[in-house]
Amino acid sequence: MIRVMVVEDHPVFAEGLVALFRDLPEVEVAGVASTGEAAVELVDQVAPDVVLMDLHLPGISGIEATSRITARHPGVAVLALTMLSDDASILAAVRAGARGYLLKEATPADIVRSLEAVASGQVVFGAATGSRVLAALTASPVRPRPLPELTEREVEVLDLVAAGLTNNAVARRLYLSEKTVRNHVSNIFAKLGVSDRAAAVARARDAGLGGR
Repeated sequence: MIRVMVVEDHPVFAEGLVALFRDLPEVEVAGVASTGEAAVELVDQVAPDVVLMDLHLPGISGIEATSRITARHPGVAVLALTMLSDDASILAAVRAGARGYLLKEATPADIVRSLEAVASGQVVFGAATGSRVLAALTASPVRPRPLPELTEREVEVLDLVAAGLTNNAVARRLYLSEKTVRNHVSNIFAKLGVSDRAAAVARARDAGLGGR
């Protein structure tokens, strides 16, 4: 027996889901909630196996409710069932702890199969979302540029300074005049809020620069 809780703010759709599950001997409807806050509280009371979660809810979102439920009840599986098909919503739900993501266009058979799958510990995505989730989760993350308050040229200069080069050596390496390098170093000090070279080097090394 799978105890399922339905979280849905559209009464007609919620009633349709409840009717679907009541016709299944292996599924018991543990409760129904229409807001994110109510869902979090009701999980505490009825201890379902699966929460079928709409993401667009009044009050806190379904994503926030999912995060709170999975943090407090890691054994409860959340299956998102929503109209939201954008990549940001899908990834946010996954990161919040959802074990599955279906669009509301899914057939009743698909919903039941997904419900059974997440209840048994599997992760399930509908055909329209699975490949996109996989691509997004396996994509190489874009590393942020160190010390974003500095220009790219200032980062180059600071990297060499942190590696122990003098202003003259930096100028030769970057094919700049020594005066230009001094100006860059002064701008770096001002932007980083430091007063000397040692403090600038310390900030640079904290940011991963100077490792030559």
